Amino acid sequence: MKTLVELEVSGKRVLVRVDFNVPMTEAGEVADDLRIQTALPTIKLLLERQAKVIICTHMGRPKGEKIPKYSLAPVAEYLAALLDLPVTMAPDCIGPEAEAVVAAMAPGEVVMLENLRYYQQEVDNDPDFAAQLASLAELYVNDAFAVSHRAHASVVGIPKLMTAKAAGLLLEKELAYFKRSCDQPQRPLVAIVGGAKVSGKLEALENMLARVDRLILGGAMANTFLKSQGYEVGASKVEEDLLESADRLLQEARRQQVKVYLPVDVVAAERFAPDAVAKQVTIQDIPPGWMALDIGPASVLCFQEVLADAKTIVWNGPMGAFEMDAFSRGTTAIAHCVAASHALSVTGGGDSNAAIKLSGEAANISYMSTGGGAFLMLMEGKELPGVAALA
Repeated sequence: MKTLVELEVSGKRVLVRVDFNVPMTEAGEVADDLRIQTALPTIKLLLERQAKVIICTHMGRPKGEKIPKYSLAPVAEYLAALLDLPVTMAPDCIGPEAEAVVAAMAPGEVVMLENLRYYQQEVDNDPDFAAQLASLAELYVNDAFAVSHRAHASVVGIPKLMTAKAAGLLLEKELAYFKRSCDQPQRPLVAIVGGAKVSGKLEALENMLARVDRLILGGAMANTFLKSQGYEVGASKVEEDLLESADRLLQEARRQQVKVYLPVDVVAAERFAPDAVAKQVTIQDIPPGWMALDIGPASVLCFQEVLADAKTIVWNGPMGAFEMDAFSRGTTAIAHCVAASHALSVTGGGDSNAAIKLSGEAANISYMSTGGGAFLMLMEGKELPGVAALA
């Protein structure tokens, strides 16, 4: 896989796949620009080297329809302000109008193509759609780690048609941090895995047993593991069909001598609501009909001890329903602990990163990955299709 610095880009049309699928306000303005900010180094380097920069991305899930609220025009305007340069908004991503805008470009200029997902062919990895996009440029750069686990036309279709292609600076950085944290970590390596479901993370957990020294499980997914060990968890969210799988994973962890830590107490509530009656109870004392919505203070202390001497920490998924203040304490406490550690700390997933931002600790995390699904796919030990296509 080539890197950006290996490409000769001066005067060339460079198609850059980014992930600018950013949250928008009701007024149609960018609400969170993290994904735009992380792509700026690649865009600026290309501009410094006098490339003609053609940016392509998707926004939302318009499912092949040209829905105005998913237009990238506000994003192009926002990017122009960050670059202090004009960004020409193409009225389409393929066809005569897009071709005309690109043909008029001069070196050092930026064009943003309209939403790729206005065409279902993007998601379907349609070869003709990929060929039309590829025809706009002479070189291709993938700087969209967050969508590199998807076999879409702009991610795998285009690079298969182009000989001059490379990873952007963000993609390169993401892969480097994953290598440092999971493939060649300083030990002890502690993984913290939370979130709502075991089902989406079971394969990652199984693969991580061969990598980690300790594993902390929290969030709603911990309920499935607790129930698999015979605990009554009331009305807590449980994936009944995965109880045997959860038990097998814990047995395998013991066989591989990987210590797994589950909550010892929780904040339980009578219903899933911010104003619900709630109390701290041990996992043996969750009242019938109540649900565990956060880890309790004893669990926090236990997990802090587990993290105390860690040299590497990988975190994916919150410890509870952090979006409700009453159930955010556990996740916030773990965020403070990870931030204060002397470990290399890498977080992945939208919820994890949102929780860290809420805790005010974003600046104290070594690296916050921009990709949730892509991060998990790497944790599963798989190659990302978008990365494989650059070979």
